Order: sequence, then C-alpha cells, then structure tokens
Amino acid sequence: MTASAAPRILLVNPWIHDFAAYDVWSAPLGLLALGGILRDHGADVVFIDCLDRFHPQIARKPAPDRRHGRGPYLKTPIPKPPGLSDIPRTWCRYGILPEWLHYDLSVMKPPDLVLVTSLMTYWYPGVRETIDVIRSVFPNVPVVLGGIYATLCTDHADTCCGADHVVAGPGEEVLLPLVARLTHWSPDFRYNAENRNTLPRPALDLCRYLAHVPLLTTQGCPFHCAYCASRYLQPRFLRQDPKQAADEIQYWYKAHGVRDFAFYDDALLVDADSHIIPILEAVISSGITVRFHTPNALHIRYITRRLADLMFRSGFHTLRLGLETTSAESRQSMDAKVEQEEFFRAVHYLKEAGFRSDQVGAYLLAGLPGQSDDTVESAILTVKSAGITPIIAHYTPIPHTALWPLAVSASRYDLATDPIFTNNAIFPCHPDGFSWDRLTRFKQLIQG
Repeated sequence: MTASAAPRILLVNPWIHDFAAYDVWSAPLGLLALGGILRDHGADVVFIDCLDRFHPQIARKPAPDRRHGRGPYLKTPIPKPPGLSDIPRTWCRYGILPEWLHYDLSVMKPPDLVLVTSLMTYWYPGVRETIDVIRSVFPNVPVVLGGIYATLCTDHADTCCGADHVVAGPGEEVLLPLVARLTHWSPDFRYNAENRNTLPRPALDLCRYLAHVPLLTTQGCPFHCAYCASRYLQPRFLRQDPKQAADEIQYWYKAHGVRDFAFYDDALLVDADSHIIPILEAVISSGITVRFHTPNALHIRYITRRLADLMFRSGFHTLRLGLETTSAESRQSMDAKVEQEEFFRAVHYLKEAGFRSDQVGAYLLAGLPGQSDDTVESAILTVKSAGITPIIAHYTPIPHTALWPLAVSASRYDLATDPIFTNNAIFPCHPDGFSWDRLTRFKQLIQG
C-alpha cells in the first residue's frame, strides 16, 4: 500500500484562552475527520485534547444526563493579553493543566508529525501556548496548524503561532500530499475530497469519553450573510448521502452508546426533501432513541409543518433558530434568510409538533457596527412574544466577510492588526465598549 512505513501522527486540540468558555457540544470534528482519513490509509493516529473534560487528572465523572453532552471546562486564571487589561473580567486558560499536557506528551511514542487545529480567531494565544509545549517535548517533529483561525488569519498564524506549516482551507484537499511530503510516506488515495460519501467516519473514538457526537452532513452554505465566513471557509456546498448520514448516527448509537448528537451544519434544512427529511425518516424507522441538538442556527424559512413533526418524532431536543435581528433595516444589509412572519409561522409549527418553549431559542446578534441597544431589546421582546427563548449572540468581527470593513472602521481596537481584539466578549464594535450594565439589562429583559 505504501512506499515506506506508515507514519505516527499526533492530532492536538489546543487550549482556549478567553474570558469565558463552556463545552456546548464542542468537538474538533475537522481534526478528527482528518484523523479518520489518515487511519483509513494505514497511519498510526493518536489524539490529545487540551480541552479534555474527562482527563484522568480531573476528579470528575462523565457529565450528568441533564446536560445532554455539555459541561464546564477546567479553567485556570492567567494574565490578560496586552490591550485587554481594561476589561473587568478574568482571563483564563480553559482545559487541562500544562504539566498534564507535558507529561502526556513525554510518555508517548514520539510522532513523525503533529497536526494542530484552531477555531476562533481570538483564541490564537491558546494555540501558541499549545504549540510551545509540543515543541518543548518534540523539538524536531514538524508541526502543522490548520483550522478556522489558520484559514481566516493565515499570515498572522504563520507569524505568531510557531508552527512549521500553516494550512488554509479545507484540510481534506491537501492532507495526504502534505503528510507524504513531510514524512516521506506514499499512501494510495482512497477518497475524493469533493465527495463526502467517499470519506471514512471521523476518528471520534479517539476521544477519551464520547459525551456526544458532532454531525456534519453538509459543508458550506448557499447564503451570503454579511457577518458569516462560511462560504470563505468552504466555497462549495457539499452534502453527505442521507442514508450514509443515518447509518453514521446508528453506528455511534449502537457501537458506542451515544445518545446525544449535535448538528454542526450551517445549512442543515436546505433542500429538506432530499436531505434532512430522509435522514430523519431513517432514524425514526430504526427505532433508536436519541437527542439531536442544533448549536448552529437553523434556517427558519425551511421549517414546515411536516419537517417540524419529523424533527420532534426523531428526537430533536435543542433547537436554535437563526433570526439574528428583527430590524428591517439591519436585515436588508445583513442577510435575506427570513421575514418576521416566517419566524412566527415556524415557531407555531414547532409548538404544534410538540416542542416546549424552553427547547426552542432564537439567536439575536448584539454588538453589530452601528447597532443600538434599543434594536437588540426590541428583538428580545419580539422573540419573547412568540413564546420562545431569546439567545444573545455577541457579534464577532470576522475577516473576509462583507461586514468586516465596517467592523474595522467602527471598532475602537485595531482589528486588522491583532485578532485578539475580535473577541465578542469585549463588544469590539460597540462605541461604549464592554459594559456589565448592558449585559445585565439584556439578561433581565430575557428573564423578565
């Protein structure tokens, strides 16, 4: 199969440095998808998760069932980065302690290559610290950084994070040639990066404990929302065969006892008749009992009476709707995903199907350039009038989006120079900056 011995490849999910972080069905799915491909081609793949909530050093049992796969990370207060000293919040490292990571690396067989992933652009200090520890144990092993931050801020990542190679864009398209070049391994290609149905299952079984399984049945998005980088990260809209998606759900349910599944899709409900509906019908026919969660927003416009019924019967438990704003002016400039009457109709269908009010929430963006607090408060009241939960999503300025130039000009920080200032926790584009009073007012309005 190969011209030389298959390599040993270490996958690493880095620490988070932030004011707040919580495991809301989080998992490095992209990294573990690459791990599945590598393993399928014969490589020896190992995984270290710096965010591991079930590390042996943590005296904590698996998350109780009431959390349905979610839970808090271990956190350690650390000094704030330059430029954020005025924010009255505690800056922390989220994840295992550095000495635990150092020990876990030191006792393993040295790898031939290390692949590190990245997510939020402003989490790069955690990426950098992770790579520093890897370097201290394996100084001569090549380190490759990929993921969202590496794609959106490639030059910054190349300069600041200490990796030997920074990969931008979908890793599936460059993975095997890159690994072959760095390890002198020559595997025979057994998949097509543009055909999701040729890919093996992600190597999620490498996780210490599967509290939940993330699902990605589509990649990319057909919409062009001004605040979202989905189309930049994945220019093509790719879909998994519905039968294969349903089989994957049943596999993790039967082989690993998983009951909670989180859809990571950006456009799960698009063309529902030929995609999500066959998936849900297959799940219902199988007779398994699962809970589905949608931390990424669902497109409201596609929720019909039939789809709402299938979602309820198949086990959807946590629904998040992508409303974003109720301001007509803001809607026109940001996206064209939904009208207000479509929102109320979709909520009606979901309630009619049997969903409780506390199971359904609508994301509302706050902190947009030029957005007033009154606009956010009006949107909160609109969502509450529909009988579901408003969920504030603080705006993160993202490079390569249509809204990025406006965010850069509106921010009191130099967003273009340092991604640390895109952190949504600091309200980077609000003229008044961070305010506990504002957050408290929103919270009280939601709960009142």
